[in-house]
Amino acid sequence: MQYLLLGYPRCSTSQKAKRWLDEQGIGYKERNIATDNPTADELREWVARSGLPLKRFFNTSGLLYQEMNLKEKLPAMSGEEQIQLLATNGMLVKRPLLVGDDLVFVGFQVEQWEKLKGQK
Repeated sequence: MQYLLLGYPRCSTSQKAKRWLDEQGIGYKERNIATDNPTADELREWVARSGLPLKRFFNTSGLLYQEMNLKEKLPAMSGEEQIQLLATNGMLVKRPLLVGDDLVFVGFQVEQWEKLKGQK
């Protein structure tokens, strides 16, 4: 199985995730989230598949998130409005994102990613 890894080349967490996948011999296709941001349709599908709340897909520590004062604005926005906002700029999206046929991981947590070892 090949996965889709969405990350940002200058993000240290994205670099760690990529290095971990390489060390485990797990195949993936890389996509720069800043230049090829997820579409609203992709985000809708990934949020649904992940089972996570939509808020987990926001890069809450990112400068853009903070500059836009999204901590205050998101609660008043509908889920669809939030999806549309995420689709406007990949830097708003939490990274790395790892997408497979039956999984979506948001952020790099080794304990979670360890589950991939048996699925090479």
